[in-house]
Amino acid sequence: MRLGVLDVGSNTVHLLVVDAHRGGHPMPMSSTKATLRLSENMDDAGCITPEGAAKLTKTITEFASIAKTSGCVELMPFATSALREAANSDAVLAQIRARAGVDLRVLSGVDEARLTFLAVRRWYGWSAGRILNLDIGGGSLEMSNGCDEAPDAALSLQLGAGRLTRDWLNGDPPGKRRVAVLRDWLDAELVIPAKQLLEVGRPDLAVGTSKTFRSLARLTGAAPSAAGPRVRRSLTSSGLRQLIAFISRMTAADRAELEGVSSDRSQQLVAGALVAEASMRALSLDTLEICPWALREGLILRKLDTDLGTDPGPGTTRPIGVPGPTEAVSG
Repeated sequence: MRLGVLDVGSNTVHLLVVDAHRGGHPMPMSSTKATLRLSENMDDAGCITPEGAAKLTKTITEFASIAKTSGCVELMPFATSALREAANSDAVLAQIRARAGVDLRVLSGVDEARLTFLAVRRWYGWSAGRILNLDIGGGSLEMSNGCDEAPDAALSLQLGAGRLTRDWLNGDPPGKRRVAVLRDWLDAELVIPAKQLLEVGRPDLAVGTSKTFRSLARLTGAAPSAAGPRVRRSLTSSGLRQLIAFISRMTAADRAELEGVSSDRSQQLVAGALVAEASMRALSLDTLEICPWALREGLILRKLDTDLGTDPGPGTTRPIGVPGPTEAVSG
């Protein structure tokens, strides 16, 4: 079947059209993105502004039309932290439903962690053993650890690259002192989550997903995206430290000139790198493998499992949003 996955994130709205069938992996057919910076279109009360809601509604209407003309039999629309945290989320969702005809599903942070973990498990397979996965978004950091297709521990922390850039690093380039203070603050914030994540077991494989990790790996020497998804890519803690020393002295415009960094992402690259560094340090990880699959692929795989009547196994049959063995959302 041809499916459309509509991802409304903190920075971008992304439509991924894939062909998926039983016994095979989802094959991407087209990808359409629009940068809305939804998390920046908030007023002092934490509400998405009328202008931001109008832009979002218009974009979703256009992308739903693209999905239809692309032959998608179903559109799977979802939103993450920006809409999840907006004080007027219900009103914006109702507006989108009325004007765009799209019923946008808001995922919890734990949902994000669990579905991303499913995609990572399917990519690496059972031979990978226990997997620990990290995913840095614009608004949150998702962490998960497990041996099966459902993680034994799934956490979501408000440590997204966009959020930390707005709260901590508003200089261009960010001040040396602010970078140092943010480093210390991140170390303190990650002590308890790291302990919770490792209580279920030390990983055999540590993985990073998301555009942030892919960009960081590329800047430290990993193969470009043109080399294809199956090329092994990794990120080391030593390479990350050297990269931070370099990019933290650059302006956002200069960072946008680096290979693998878009102008949309250049502003929050330093914060993303600091979150990655602190997470690896807290979890005593020297290397992360970079997985090309993440949340969108996890949603597709779960959809195929459900439609085909596949038993996803123990721990995965709870309704979305119902906590599992070790699941938490941190504020």
